[in-house]
Amino acid sequence: MRTLYHWPLDPDSRQARLALAEKKLKFKLVQVTPWAPEEDFLRLCTEGVPPCLTEDTNTGKTVISTARAICEFVADDQGSRYPLMPNTPQERAEVRRMAQWFDVKFAGDVNAYILSERIEKSFSGTGAPDPAVLRVGREHMKFHFEYLSWLLETRDWIAGSSLSLADLAAGAHLSCLDYLDEVNWDKWDGLKNWYQKLKSRPSFRPLLADIVPGLRPPRHYADLDF
Repeated sequence: MRTLYHWPLDPDSRQARLALAEKKLKFKLVQVTPWAPEEDFLRLCTEGVPPCLTEDTNTGKTVISTARAICEFVADDQGSRYPLMPNTPQERAEVRRMAQWFDVKFAGDVNAYILSERIEKSFSGTGAPDPAVLRVGREHMKFHFEYLSWLLETRDWIAGSSLSLADLAAGAHLSCLDYLDEVNWDKWDGLKNWYQKLKSRPSFRPLLADIVPGLRPPRHYADLDF
């Protein structure tokens, strides 16, 4: 039995959900609030924040935390019919580079401003979003979108010719921003076409059905045709 401890609008949690779903693995979801985790979760997960994957095996319980470790663990079976990593070392390096781009650079440049202000501050009761901070995050987001649009001029997917962990990382982050209606897709045609392909996949449907109390997504969020 697999259990994924997650929070619905956490990009790292969404990456893990997408990876498990793309590999056709069954799992149970348990929700954890990142800024107020319960003691049971803290005893289970050293990092103290979702995502955390547990799996019961014949030799005991396996516990894997952080999105990158979970996604790499899930993708490790190269003989699978549902690969999430390409075959050559060079191609795998590019996937990891782009996944790292979202895990670190995009998270620090964009999420630390927009998601922190609009989600964490709201739900933790630490105040209203600061418009000046949001403006900084939106300016950073424009730079990232320009770079991704440039990449997609010569690639079918974020890291190359096939779907990979890089696309799941990108989709997880962008879908959270889209839930908050922060993305003007009409300005980013190439990125919009890529995201439309990604969110049309069966693995993405549970994310499009997510509803966080107090925050309703825009109508286009779950619309496969925008």
